[in-house]
Amino acid sequence: MSAAEIYVSTDIETDGPVAARHSMLSLGSAAYTADKQLVATFSANLEQVPGFSTDPQTMAWWATQPAAWTACRSNCETPSLVMARYVAWLGNLPGRPVFVAYPAAFDFPFVSWYLAQYVGKNPFGHAVIDIKSYAMAVLRKPYRQCGKQSMPAGWFDPVPHTHIALDDAIEQGLLFCNMLQENLRGKANT
Repeated sequence: MSAAEIYVSTDIETDGPVAARHSMLSLGSAAYTADKQLVATFSANLEQVPGFSTDPQTMAWWATQPAAWTACRSNCETPSLVMARYVAWLGNLPGRPVFVAYPAAFDFPFVSWYLAQYVGKNPFGHAVIDIKSYAMAVLRKPYRQCGKQSMPAGWFDPVPHTHIALDDAIEQGLLFCNMLQENLRGKANT
């Protein structure tokens, strides 16, 4: 029998929108079982990659988020150290990791590039779930009608969205687990 899947809800903060051009500033992951049990968390702030640029629009947005900016710029470590610790953390989870994010199209390219660049392997492979795409299937609605504002209130736990990577990874992991449970019960509220 194969190992159970562990859903690794992941959120990152960056200084721009493009992996390998802009730096990942913070990485937060919350590992959940399918039944919504929080198994473990990982959080780290990364030093910016020398030679990478910052995006003016992203930096203007950061100016509106001083608490989150301060949080993601404290206790920064080298990317190679962070990613080595991350791979070790993933390897200690009690199942096969599946990357979960909202949106995965943003978060996964950064994480994948950093894993390839700094440790030479990606424990997720291509096992990636985008929460909004999953909502599309559960709700049976077009993709652009499946943002958080149109999701059933029962899918959300009372936790904040702070733009601090670990906080947002926990929030989004709970959301995903609630969606997963509803889908497995076959009772999507449409």
